[in-house]
Amino acid sequence: MKKHIPNFITCLNLFCGCLALVSVFQQELTTAAAWVVAAAALDFMDGMVARVLHTYSEIGKQLDSLADMVSFGVVPGAAMVQMIAQAIEKGGYDLPSFLPLAGFLITVFSCIRLAKFNIDTRQISSFIGVPTPACTLFIMSLPLILANDDFGLSFLIMNPFVLLGITVLFSYLLIAELPLFALKFKNMAWKGNQIRFIFMGLSILFLAILNFTAVPLNLAMYIILSFFHKSSSL
Repeated sequence: MKKHIPNFITCLNLFCGCLALVSVFQQELTTAAAWVVAAAALDFMDGMVARVLHTYSEIGKQLDSLADMVSFGVVPGAAMVQMIAQAIEKGGYDLPSFLPLAGFLITVFSCIRLAKFNIDTRQISSFIGVPTPACTLFIMSLPLILANDDFGLSFLIMNPFVLLGITVLFSYLLIAELPLFALKFKNMAWKGNQIRFIFMGLSILFLAILNFTAVPLNLAMYIILSFFHKSSSL
């Protein structure tokens, strides 16, 4: 029975991704973001439960990637399409009607990244390129920032060229040869997990101070800390 528990959690991740997609289609992006956060928590949990219960399986690995493709591939791409379309409409830009579809580049490169992850032996205990959940959380933080804009960032986020730039940047970061540490705790000891504890502590602090605006900053911090962690390991 216990061998099915991680796969059940993975299926809940997929279900949350489907609900997020429905919310995107209904142009309820803040609701979609909430479902994505739930999916990300479940994605973190299934791996942790599998390690605790020692229930690794090939089907679990494949199921995890398929669920992630929906929750962290299709959803952010569809959300970006909606945001670019809204930015063009609200800003009165005279741009081609097909331009918002560029948001699906996120979906395409997420698929490439997940396929590479499954066959890349270098990514057992770390990542090469930005993980799909991190990319998705960044993108889905944008409508949350817009809904709670304490720092006057709406004019920047609702610029279609900024959104297109974010799309291109993250399409690259998903498949870039960029070494990043993974938030996988083999134990709860400080030694060997320093970088993870530092990142999680600072992330919580930034979220408490900056609210949703902290999400993009946390991702930037994740990349910077990974760089210094890699440099100190050489």
